[in-house]
Amino acid sequence: MIDDPKTLERMKAAFAARDRSWDGRFVVAVTSTGIYCRPSCPARRPRPENTEFYDSNDMAESAGFRACKRCEPDAVTRDRAAIEQALTLLRGAEESISLADLAEAVGYSPSHLQRIFTRDTGLSPASYARALRDERARNALSASGSVTEAIYEAGFESPSRFYDSLEGKLGMKPSAWARGGAGMTINWTVTETSLGPMLVAATDKGVCRLSFGQGRDELEQLFPNAELSEGGAEFASLVGRVVAAVDDPATGRDIPVDVSGTAFQERVWQELRKIPPGETRSYTEIAAAAGNPRAVRAAGSANGANHVAVLIPCHCVVRSDGSLGGYAYGLDIKRALLEREKQA
Repeated sequence: MIDDPKTLERMKAAFAARDRSWDGRFVVAVTSTGIYCRPSCPARRPRPENTEFYDSNDMAESAGFRACKRCEPDAVTRDRAAIEQALTLLRGAEESISLADLAEAVGYSPSHLQRIFTRDTGLSPASYARALRDERARNALSASGSVTEAIYEAGFESPSRFYDSLEGKLGMKPSAWARGGAGMTINWTVTETSLGPMLVAATDKGVCRLSFGQGRDELEQLFPNAELSEGGAEFASLVGRVVAAVDDPATGRDIPVDVSGTAFQERVWQELRKIPPGETRSYTEIAAAAGNPRAVRAAGSANGANHVAVLIPCHCVVRSDGSLGGYAYGLDIKRALLEREKQA
């Protein structure tokens, strides 16, 4: 049974709102009826004193409860298994898989698979497959430095499809990506903040690096072949907004960023930006929100791979027991950012 106060409060709110995004992440047992339900169950809500919250169907059943016949929480387990199987097939496929073939392989109808896959991962099977291909292209570019090799290693049928797919997603042209930012202009500065010196760097699309206690050397390691510039009035205005976000982290969520990573990393970063100011999430919750509840370690790695502190609030991720966990720039800064959000 769930006893962590913060986790319990979020579960209660999800149950009260019948939030489908929480289905499969916990179940609610009703002591007066002896059944357990998924969070989105349409049945009338029981009295709060008659509810218990469990991490899984198995835990609820071990406590003596049986599945609700109206919302069928055990079907969520079957759906989750089908989604995991579909993800495995998509990740291992060398060629594109049609929705019909994917559905037949997991034993579901195409429409039902499309619905539950999109609900759980935030992407349709086709969009997920495209994201995987883009990820392979990025990896191939980084490994080989050859755009031609990357095109075919990633599974693209032609150069035109490759460029159409990646244009605007990397923050630079694919050939420049392979050459460490060649052809890019990055405006940068080190500015003083209430938490110490901070490196701010931005392309014409948004902030691409924000870190504490670093400078030009670290920026050159990320973009060794980019042109570094001091920037003008527009960049100075952006820096002012970033500095203000350090003092009040809740105000920085709308500042544009220019980052790229693997498909899963980008999903994690998107979920981080959705965390309401003043709240935290566990690594487990972020992994589930990003579409892969079992990828807790990968969610932690994606959190650590964030190049834009504060604006993508990786400081809002804590351990399941509520302890702070780690932070690239030290726990004092993490603690200060969290406290400022709560005060705001």
